[in-house]
Amino acid sequence: MATLLDPTQRGRVILVGAGPGDPGLLTVKAVEALRSADVVVHDGLIDSRVLEIAPETAQRISVAKQRARHTLPQEAINALIVAHVKTGAIVVRLKGGDPFIFGRGGEEVEAVRAAGLPVEVVPGVSAALGCAAEAMLPLTHRDHSSAVSFVAGQCKGLSEQDWSGLAGQGRTLVIYMGVATAADIADKLMADGVAPDMPVAVLERGTCQGARAMRTLLADLGPMVAREEVKSPAIIVVGEVVTLSDAENKLARFAAQAEALRELEA
Repeated sequence: MATLLDPTQRGRVILVGAGPGDPGLLTVKAVEALRSADVVVHDGLIDSRVLEIAPETAQRISVAKQRARHTLPQEAINALIVAHVKTGAIVVRLKGGDPFIFGRGGEEVEAVRAAGLPVEVVPGVSAALGCAAEAMLPLTHRDHSSAVSFVAGQCKGLSEQDWSGLAGQGRTLVIYMGVATAADIADKLMADGVAPDMPVAVLERGTCQGARAMRTLLADLGPMVAREEVKSPAIIVVGEVVTLSDAENKLARFAAQAEALRELEA
């Protein structure tokens, strides 16, 4: 693959990772792709400053997705991209994080290839990497973790999944899209043998305005998400590396508040 994108090649798709939110985390190649775009088909969580990099004349089309509600189904998004490319346009499909990590980028590449059209991929800083870095949370560490796994927390049939080898001593587990099922995830991990006192972190809106980094213990994950009113987008990190982060210890604060309440009631 060439180092720089060729703006003269018409009628193609460039699948671009926009990173976890902060426009400063865009790659040089991502910026070049945006500057060459005739059409930008983008996710809903893309920062407006990123969209402004595209030419004023570029058409911007939002295909925002939310839990249980999609502006367009995936098949319609694929068809939309193909239709614009067939007009000779340079279509930038702009996706949060990295297109190939829970971004359905593989499906879109398949659709474009099936239509016989050219496509290239510009990787982005994934949510796991960007949010963990902001929280000073190393996903690997010589003394604590030599393996990292990424899973989707919204997967169907969670109780039937075997997560027994994904978290525990010497391993880090990163869970995307797990806020709504946080309590079930904690129960699942403990049922599969992960200790209830395993440290966990919740990284909410990482690299964006209003970001929060919170940590507690696995047994308290569901209650913490509820009492802190955590909202998506957020990722959950499970493992000893969590103790190295700057994440606020919400279990300690909750315990202190509970003790103060007990003293008032005495």
